[in-house]
Amino acid sequence: MTVAIGLISGTSVDGIDAALVEISGSEVDLEVQLIAGEIYPYPDSLRAQILAVGEGKALSMAELAELDDAIAVQFALAAQTLQMGHPPAELIGSHGQTVFHRPPSFKKGSGGKGEEGSQDVQLGYTLQLGRGDAIAHLTGLPVVSNLRAADIAAGGQGAPLVSRVDACLLGHPKRDRCIQNLGGIGNFTYIPARKSTDWEEKICGCDTGPGNMLLDLAVQELTQGQEQYDRDGCLAARGTPCLELVNCWLEQDYFHQPPPKSTGRELFGQAYLQQCQKDATVYQLNGVDWLSTLTELTAASIATSYDSFLQRRPDEVLLCGGGSQNSYLKERLQRWLEPAAVLTTDEVGLSSQFKEAIAFAVLGYWRLLTALPGNLPQVTGARRAVPLGEIYRP
Repeated sequence: MTVAIGLISGTSVDGIDAALVEISGSEVDLEVQLIAGEIYPYPDSLRAQILAVGEGKALSMAELAELDDAIAVQFALAAQTLQMGHPPAELIGSHGQTVFHRPPSFKKGSGGKGEEGSQDVQLGYTLQLGRGDAIAHLTGLPVVSNLRAADIAAGGQGAPLVSRVDACLLGHPKRDRCIQNLGGIGNFTYIPARKSTDWEEKICGCDTGPGNMLLDLAVQELTQGQEQYDRDGCLAARGTPCLELVNCWLEQDYFHQPPPKSTGRELFGQAYLQQCQKDATVYQLNGVDWLSTLTELTAASIATSYDSFLQRRPDEVLLCGGGSQNSYLKERLQRWLEPAAVLTTDEVGLSSQFKEAIAFAVLGYWRLLTALPGNLPQVTGARRAVPLGEIYRP
């Protein structure tokens, strides 16, 4: 039995999700027990700076170093605070804070040598701040961080990154499941029933598009910053979605790009919301109708991904992440995904709020203690399965 901490702050930059867990087993026999979970908000000024950088604000190298350090200090403080009154942790798996994500891309037929069928390749790049060496120094614990880099180096998207963990913890002997994360960006892992001998080879997944990101930005604008998100979907539930507008937005190229694929604030951030607002002008939507329509886009884009890229719909969809607490979004997903049962991971014994933090604790455990691969190549597009993360010792 190993006690580990998982740390992550997602694309919504709501704060640092921290999970203290007991871990045993390795893969199919993997078991986790959540000891404690907390969300530690960033100081307002730091959150504002992270959001600005995520939207493309330029930084000097000195400013980047200061931001990296400031995030590391907050992550270390979260780990230290979480352990108070609980068994001490033996390691930390830290995702860090994504401020830039560029998936690899391939353009056929225009290679540097001019040969027909050749490819121009843009390498993938991803940047998560909150350096592991500083966290290790401040906490006195070994830290596994920079977990996406090895998958990217192997030609992968670096996302979705926790599909192997999902398969180990949430696979079912008889039911096909999709584990749908609703963070700032949505992503899913499809896990076929384990009754088939090749079930692991059939696992697939990708980023579906916006999760909470557009909703949060819209709520902050509508309430002039008094609310950071639509609590339980109460505002959107009072409106009526404009389906014509949703269908227009679903023509966006990303929704039709086949997996492997990943995305982030670079595509579905403030600039995208402003374009959506321009598109909506002709419909003269009021505030709650606007939120309802954006919520419908999240639900519809998830259903579009399932219908486009899965052979059949799953028996169950298990929601996790902040959006799993949005009852109206859950209702709309149930409508779009019928006859699948839409549940939360809480209902099958795994915290929906801290599922991602738990997963990064497991990835740290795998890397430090077992050297098991952490990625699933058929999900990320990597050439091979590789251990994930760099190890820093105090």
